[in-house]
Amino acid sequence: MHSIGVEELAAEQSVLGAVFLDSNVLDDIVFLEDRDFSSVRHQQIYKVMRFLEKRGNPVDIITVTEAFERFGGVKNIGGVNYLSNLAASCPTTANVEYYARIIRSKAMERRMKNTADIIKGMSRDDYDSDEEFFSYIENLVSEMRPQDNAKMKTFAEMRQDYFKHLKTPAQYIPTGFEQFDTWAKGLWRKWLFISAGRPSVGKTALLLQRLQGVATQNKGAVLLFSQEMSREQVIDRWLSNATGISYQRIKHKNLDSKDMDKILIAYEAFEDLPLYVQDSAGVTIDEVKATAKQIKKKHGRIAVIAIDYLQIMRIPQKKGESRATAIGNVTGEAKRIAMDLDCCLMMLSQMSRTFETASKPQLSHLKESGSIEQDADVVEFLWHDPADTTSGGKVIQQTIAKGRDTGLNDFRLLFQGYRQRFSELKRES
Repeated sequence: MHSIGVEELAAEQSVLGAVFLDSNVLDDIVFLEDRDFSSVRHQQIYKVMRFLEKRGNPVDIITVTEAFERFGGVKNIGGVNYLSNLAASCPTTANVEYYARIIRSKAMERRMKNTADIIKGMSRDDYDSDEEFFSYIENLVSEMRPQDNAKMKTFAEMRQDYFKHLKTPAQYIPTGFEQFDTWAKGLWRKWLFISAGRPSVGKTALLLQRLQGVATQNKGAVLLFSQEMSREQVIDRWLSNATGISYQRIKHKNLDSKDMDKILIAYEAFEDLPLYVQDSAGVTIDEVKATAKQIKKKHGRIAVIAIDYLQIMRIPQKKGESRATAIGNVTGEAKRIAMDLDCCLMMLSQMSRTFETASKPQLSHLKESGSIEQDADVVEFLWHDPADTTSGGKVIQQTIAKGRDTGLNDFRLLFQGYRQRFSELKRES
């Protein structure tokens, strides 16, 4: 049981007393949470004060007393006399913010000690996996962090940050696809980029080629979460693309000495790139976040996180919750990861079968589409139009159906599946 120190108790009484003197001081201590108060009755009093303020009611001894009496709890806080004593104990509101900072500092120290005790008593055996174990620890640590209740700022308060922003060059990450990069400037940090298509259009091959292009830009680490292919299978595809050696020959180990020489040279070039690959089925979005944070600490910055693909992730579904809602929770968290880690997060996604009867894909053709299209900054469809053909490979249409920063566009790509390589074609007039 935490014992309340004299300084801590006096600070809490001074803050509550200051509110009774002038409720406008609540604006000066907006950062303070009710859980920051060490005394339970002080927590309750402050919570009621904030409740009344939120409803636009006056905040004074009378209204606070009435609120407690309505719920039969005025005796639990020491009665009306205690509220009156609080008001009398604070002769001025001048130092309210100073005392509020003391309360917050003590609360952080208290939560840190409590969290440490919980972690000390935890057992790995109580969790199904290491990731679930570490995810719970991260959530505990996250709970220690104060809630940011003061995000609203005036232009005067935003001035310094804004002009710093203007002087900072825009950060785009080229992908190696000239037409796309010229139009969109490449991939943007903080984007959630969804690339969707039916099977056999080359979604994974295009993703791998993009990731290789990004990795050569020296813009940060590039992370791939591969859920259907092993690391070796992913590397097979990358090396086929880089060397021009048939993917099938690499896959079936049908290689001569010249092929091996080419592969060795290409592999050594890949070793110089900040490419990271994890091959595990059923990855969770929490695992993606935890892994990315570890890589960021090691590498300093992340350029792109890629997940192949969304619908086969391990997606927790609460009782009574629809599959689409559960997927929305994942895409919402993916967007937050992109924002927090200042990177582009790319997810491959399935298209629904309803597209097969359409002439061109629409956002509604995303499988379990609701939240996906809402959370994404860019939605790209890769699809095959049988009427559009050329020699040397399969023509794949690239339709940007949503572009929050870019607008919409269409591109034509030539997919040479035998070597896992895409190239841009001239646009049709």
